[in-house]
Amino acid sequence: MQRFFDILISGLLIAVLTPLLIPIIIFLKFSGEGEVFYLQERMGKGGNFFYLYKFATMLKNSPNMFTGTITVKDDPRILPAGRFLRNTKINELPQLLNIFMGHMSFIGPRPFTSETFGIYCSRTQNLIKQVRPGLSGIGSIIFRSEEEMLTNMTNPLSFYAECITPYKGLLEEWYVEHQSIGLYFYAIFVTAWVVVFPKSTIAWSIFSDLPKPPECLKGYLNHYKF
Repeated sequence: MQRFFDILISGLLIAVLTPLLIPIIIFLKFSGEGEVFYLQERMGKGGNFFYLYKFATMLKNSPNMFTGTITVKDDPRILPAGRFLRNTKINELPQLLNIFMGHMSFIGPRPFTSETFGIYCSRTQNLIKQVRPGLSGIGSIIFRSEEEMLTNMTNPLSFYAECITPYKGLLEEWYVEHQSIGLYFYAIFVTAWVVVFPKSTIAWSIFSDLPKPPECLKGYLNHYKF
């Protein structure tokens, strides 16, 4: 049933948003480094890899620079136009093609690179492989300010691996164990809500039985009451 809605909604959105996407494609082609799309190999359902589509927002060689595949706020690798596309999440729209083709769903764990996937424990890895990765998901909603969170860290890679990753893994496990068509639509609604109201704490109310965050995230998770 979820796959049916993925095809239906992504197909409608592609048709409706095409007039918006064409000017963006033209602008990107004649600005920055002339790249329109950024393709990156990510892990999908069953451990199979696919190419994730995004609008190009960073320097071509960015995976080999600075913090690698982890992005922080005001990342120097982000192009001027890319900052707007990332802040508005427009850079994610090409993933509608991934959803339509069956690589992804609207809701699920975010598709990981092989490097970041390897940080997670084996239990989390096995559960994540059972479902399609998502354009959004519980982990994405809770960590929607991840880039800002990592900005002032003296060692963002260490904080990501030791603090963010274990809790995000628990959130992804929670999603896999609780997935339903109701949760699918709730997560879509909450995703849209927090894009409009980024400081909202609605996720903690709607998903009230989420695993408790660790103390190392105190003060970072959108006013969660520890």
